[in-house]
Amino acid sequence: MTKEQLHNVVIRSKGNESNIRQIYAIRNGETVYEDSWRGFKTEDALNVMSVTKGVMALLIGIAIDKGYIKDVDTKVLEFFPDYTVKRGEKTIYEVTLKHLLTMTAPYKYRSEPWTKVCTSPDWTVAALDLLGGKAGITGDFKYSTLGIQILSGIIEKVSGEKCIDFANKYLFEPLGIAEHKIHGASDKDDQFDFLMNKNPRKNEWYSDPKDTVTAGWGLCLSAHDLARLGTLITGKGKGEHGQIISSGWIDEMITPKLKLDKMFGFMEYGYLWYKPYEDKNIYAAIGDGGNVIYADVDNKISVGVTGTFKPRIFDRIDFIEKNVIPVFEG
Repeated sequence: MTKEQLHNVVIRSKGNESNIRQIYAIRNGETVYEDSWRGFKTEDALNVMSVTKGVMALLIGIAIDKGYIKDVDTKVLEFFPDYTVKRGEKTIYEVTLKHLLTMTAPYKYRSEPWTKVCTSPDWTVAALDLLGGKAGITGDFKYSTLGIQILSGIIEKVSGEKCIDFANKYLFEPLGIAEHKIHGASDKDDQFDFLMNKNPRKNEWYSDPKDTVTAGWGLCLSAHDLARLGTLITGKGKGEHGQIISSGWIDEMITPKLKLDKMFGFMEYGYLWYKPYEDKNIYAAIGDGGNVIYADVDNKISVGVTGTFKPRIFDRIDFIEKNVIPVFEG
């Protein structure tokens, strides 16, 4: 596979590769591959969907490194002493930060109530209202995009600054990622456009009416940005200009805590990061549309792929290994 052949594979695809807009790969700190499609440039940003979750795990690690958070066993309600617990609710008192990071937190819903949360004045409080339930803490995996909105609120509570400012200062700027601004609007039509629009976006992050960024989706990054973030995994928290996150946190974050079921490809799960193979030190932050950060620790390879919205793309890891890596390794 040559670069030209890969470019044509994406151009001609009518399947899962048809929505790819950018691919960027870094090995041992050096750019080894980059390409863009359908009018996109290297620096253009897209909504990387649930890859946002993986970025939030990095930010939580920074907050712990700085002493803002004691550890992941801290109870969630300790961060929100003014929150009023619903009458009769007991489970919420036992939910920890670790439950949020491993998607084992219990919630009082069967399907995520998007309208209820995304039309509320404070999405963090709305997410806290969902937390708990009569079943108690079971340790079962329950994937939740709305529930982990609490993570953005936690960072703001402990640091005393907006989550986006925290991210710019301690993560994006040290990695050379452009300063991000909040998206601003958050009405129903705007949310739909933010999801479905296939044009390049600004360096922005979706936010609620209180300017608190979304923790589970809505961060806009380029594939180059994603690859840079992946170098924190392959480099054990070290960036080009020094340590950004402790190696201890990176190790804890990517170490599997759960084995997922068929719906999630039987992958293992750490703190909002996936381990696709039991026998390989490869880790990934994965979002809808095939947006992904791919990090091969042993070979020091980090790959970022961005794509416009397209549901049910589950083969992006295979695509990277079969098509992208051979271009620069061959």
